Amino acid sequence: MAFKGDLEAMVLGVLQDGDLHGYEISKRIKQTGAKALQVWEGQLYPTLHNLEKDGFVSAIWVPHEGKPPRKVYALTDEGRRELSAHRMKWKEFSQSVEALLSPRHPASGGAK
Repeated sequence: MAFKGDLEAMVLGVLQDGDLHGYEISKRIKQTGAKALQVWEGQLYPTLHNLEKDGFVSAIWVPHEGKPPRKVYALTDEGRRELSAHRMKWKEFSQSVEALLSPRHPASGGAK
């Protein structure tokens, strides 16, 4: 299935609202309440590293008072273009699924 577990798109979507560190990205995804969108560290950080390597996000270490610095991620211009492409693909995918799941009038003369 095309969008099952598309964590890259979800991370890009979360970062469109502003720069965040990994824990906050995970927390925002989980706040959707959808169990299918639960994210584990073992999934999130490799995804963030890949997005950074691909130039879709940038990262800087930010000091955190009394604690170790945090790596904060930001969406790049290339990341915004990638997010736009994901939106278009999602729209096409969701419209196709909606067409299949919507009630239809039975075709006359077809198999039952």
